[in-house]
Amino acid sequence: MKVLVTGTAGFVGFHLAEKLLKRGDEVVGIDNINNYYDTRLKYDRLAESGIAEELVNWNKEVTSYKHSKYRFIRMNLEDKNQLMDLCAKESFDVIMHLAAQAGVRYSITNPDAYAQSNLISFLNILEAGRHNKIKHLVYASSSSVYGLNQKMPFSVKDNVDHPVSLYAASKKANELMAHTYSHLYSIPTTGLRFFTVYGPWGRPDMAYYKFADSIQKGMPIQVFNHGNMERDFTYIDDVVEGIISVLDRPAEPCLEWDSKQPNPSRSTAPYCIYNIGNNSPVNLLKFIKEIENCLEQKAILEMRDMEPGDVTSTWANIDDLIENFNYRPNTPIQHGLKRFIDWYKNYYAKTSKLALT
Repeated sequence: MKVLVTGTAGFVGFHLAEKLLKRGDEVVGIDNINNYYDTRLKYDRLAESGIAEELVNWNKEVTSYKHSKYRFIRMNLEDKNQLMDLCAKESFDVIMHLAAQAGVRYSITNPDAYAQSNLISFLNILEAGRHNKIKHLVYASSSSVYGLNQKMPFSVKDNVDHPVSLYAASKKANELMAHTYSHLYSIPTTGLRFFTVYGPWGRPDMAYYKFADSIQKGMPIQVFNHGNMERDFTYIDDVVEGIISVLDRPAEPCLEWDSKQPNPSRSTAPYCIYNIGNNSPVNLLKFIKEIENCLEQKAILEMRDMEPGDVTSTWANIDDLIENFNYRPNTPIQHGLKRFIDWYKNYYAKTSKLALT
């Protein structure tokens, strides 16, 4: 199978490309390597994938690869013509669209970035799929779309019309746009609502990464809502397993879909939505305690009020993913955090740098 992976220098995209290559798929990865967080980590992920040794200056075409079936292209998805040319030339079987402007809090102060990266870019991906007969488009949505919903666990069958951040609204918009293209052009599309993914090579803007960094340095960590929060933390290997299961099975029309009682996660079009989570929320203070245990160092807690755009709890109902793909996330939080901390210590010892901030 020939797969286009967008955001391949990112956390999930890096791990997904590695897994696809190991099973023999051909992968073309694209990323614009923006500076939302330190680009060195993105370059180092690419180097770990064997793309090239020197990755600081990307003004020339990459010619050195560890994997014969892997190529990387630095590309901005807002450039529709370049994306269309690539898809026409390569004849991809499927697209895994992970590239996006991430971050709930960042969207409050930088809304324009989300309009460009999450809306314009996604429209270009849909157009590329439409004009090049893509067999399946899978894209990253987010648990943030549940917004003001209080019913737990969060279910894809529930209405999600009350987002509390522009980031969440952009991801909900992606789901609506995908349905339109599935309905009009019969493009199989599947949206995956990710729940707090963590693990080695993770994003330094995520709370668990910031906690480990601050604890290691003896600096206080900000604990919002005074620790009265829960997150459905999902280890990266479990997430990638779910993605690949979905990639391999294009969405199909639901013959039992009832327009009088519509299920938002299905349609008469080839359209699906799934949660990818651990189905086991963890209290934030307990999570911090596990990081302390892994680092063998106590945290200095700085209790703060709730941040705008944030939610108190996330909890994924993954019944559909279990039923359709036998999806079974099986990484305990203790094991997953230990693997992350081991990587974190090794990475910064090897690079002789301070942790990213």
